[in-house]
Amino acid sequence: MNAQLDVEALRLACRGGLWRDIEVVASTGSTNADLADAARAGDEPGRVLLADHQSAGRGRLARTWEAPPGTSVACSVLVAPRRSMAEWGWLSLLVGMAVVDGVRAATGVQVGLKWPNDVLIHDRKLCGILCESVPTDAGARAVLGFGLNTDLRADQLPVPTATSLRLEGSDAAPSAVLAAVLQALETWYTRWDAGADLRASYRQRCTTIGEDVVVQIGDERVVGTATGVDASGGLVVTTELGERAFVAGDVTHVRRG
Repeated sequence: MNAQLDVEALRLACRGGLWRDIEVVASTGSTNADLADAARAGDEPGRVLLADHQSAGRGRLARTWEAPPGTSVACSVLVAPRRSMAEWGWLSLLVGMAVVDGVRAATGVQVGLKWPNDVLIHDRKLCGILCESVPTDAGARAVLGFGLNTDLRADQLPVPTATSLRLEGSDAAPSAVLAAVLQALETWYTRWDAGADLRASYRQRCTTIGEDVVVQIGDERVVGTATGVDASGGLVVTTELGERAFVAGDVTHVRRG
């Protein structure tokens, strides 16, 4: 277990709130998979599972993700959204908002979101997010997961476009960063679940908005300017043929000039 990850400090920081049960393990295959199994077995919403290392981490579009032990933290939370499942696309976006706010608050490092939920520092990826629905006997549940690079060195980066808090000059304790993220996640999730429209707050944190972009969906390539997000969290792109909204696809920022 990461000696810097203080479970008691995390529990204290989140005491009395949405996160009723916080557990830290040294290693697991996937914190998302573990909580999904727990939900199917009858575990109640509000559980949080953190791991110093996961060997079978997954990202968006079924991409694999793994980092050396002690260099990142995987975190998943179990929730029971009241909003219709058609609106659950917002879950991954609000997790991204929470990571941005938590990292900024705990470290002072200026991070932003590339649509839909890539947490970036100077175009380098700091955090990956994966949210999944889980059918249970008690109703549909959602597992909200993220993997945050805390202490990766340059020679440990899985790809050249990744980064870590350590590489960005932060010496904040991982526990403090995780506590701030979990507090922000409670705020944004609670507001969304109560029916709030988070589009304006998301736009404030999203570096994609206002950029010229290329959206790749299978063999289709769409070029335009990202102008906002719609009610479902889809990216709105203005093209030569008019506006289009995308709920999926690989987005590349196109630098002007």
